[in-house]
Amino acid sequence: MYTIRLYKQEDCNEVVSLFYNTVHSVNKKDYTPQQLKAWAPAVLDFERWNRVLSQNYTIIVEKEGVIMGFGDIDAAGYFDHLFVHKDYQGQGIATFIKEEIEKYALDAKMQRITVAASITAKPFFEKHGYAVMKEQRVERDGQLLTNYFMEKLL
Repeated sequence: MYTIRLYKQEDCNEVVSLFYNTVHSVNKKDYTPQQLKAWAPAVLDFERWNRVLSQNYTIIVEKEGVIMGFGDIDAAGYFDHLFVHKDYQGQGIATFIKEEIEKYALDAKMQRITVAASITAKPFFEKHGYAVMKEQRVERDGQLLTNYFMEKLL
């Protein structure tokens, strides 16, 4: 089926491309084109992405060498990214990544996991036991994007 492994620096280009393409295809039903452009601009900071993904516990799900999705959590329990390639939506990959992140958090003796879920991702997290703590408006490049600060107690 697919394999799971830790992030490597060599994954950065493919992961960033997956992020960009997923935001611009999957999230377009909930955000305007201007908001999508601000959230995932055409030119992304690969050094910053690599730094964050290398510092966090970041997992990659792949099949036959193709990255299908990724997710990461920081040392404070913030679930920073959860993205599945636009062509592999609805196959349980996001749930698989979420479960692996939660296992890691439990092993690390974290008390809770927090996430800033997009409008698109909010139902997924709710279905998996995350509660909305507050609705937020985040400014990116002059655009206001709605997301939801959510948490799950472990």
